[in-house]
Amino acid sequence: MKRIWVITIWLLQVMPAHAGMFDSIMETLKTPEPSSSLSTDSMISGLKEALTVGTQNAIGSLSANNGYLNNKEIAIPMPSSISNISDVLKTAGQGDVVDNFVKSMNGAAESAAPQAQSIILDAISSMNFNDAQQVLNGGNTAATDYLKAKTYDKISNAFQPTISSSLDKVGGTANFKQMLGIFNSLPFMQAKPFDLNQYVTDEALSGLFVMMGQEETKIRTDPTARATDLLKKVFSGQ
Repeated sequence: MKRIWVITIWLLQVMPAHAGMFDSIMETLKTPEPSSSLSTDSMISGLKEALTVGTQNAIGSLSANNGYLNNKEIAIPMPSSISNISDVLKTAGQGDVVDNFVKSMNGAAESAAPQAQSIILDAISSMNFNDAQQVLNGGNTAATDYLKAKTYDKISNAFQPTISSSLDKVGGTANFKQMLGIFNSLPFMQAKPFDLNQYVTDEALSGLFVMMGQEETKIRTDPTARATDLLKKVFSGQ
């Protein structure tokens, strides 16, 4: 019994002396760590930086030699509406004419790709606060979908003259006319009217936004694709 009293007296003497330390520790445990989140302005700046990087990467890839043709996901195929022409010509031993035509369409798209960059970058820089927030919190291709809606018509208008000129230059128009001539000369064959420039323009734009979507997804999901410190901070939680 005497021993219990000695321990009790010791505790009563020691506890007041260390009460301040005890209270300090408890207060530390209760106090949350300072927020490490970025400001809204920084988040939006990071988003715009990500879109700029993604746009430049996508267009750089497309405008490289055979950038369309060597990419199976976006290579421009023989138009389905005139696929019967290619089938007949290949059967008739004119497969090279078809192959040259397909190559020329992809080459024309490749030549036009760089014209999209300034249009898309302007749309990125002019994004307002609400649009940027919605895009930032959206799915893996939310920004690409937004930019496609904002820029498609402008890019299409910019692409068409270049594609038309490039098709003439690389022989696409001549190859197309040659195919039609051979096809129409065959018994019971008559090609339907077809807008080659519009087809190549639409396919080129489709490929462009596919590539941009892939670049955006990389930045959102793959830490190694975040080339700057700001991108790493903004997308680290996604």
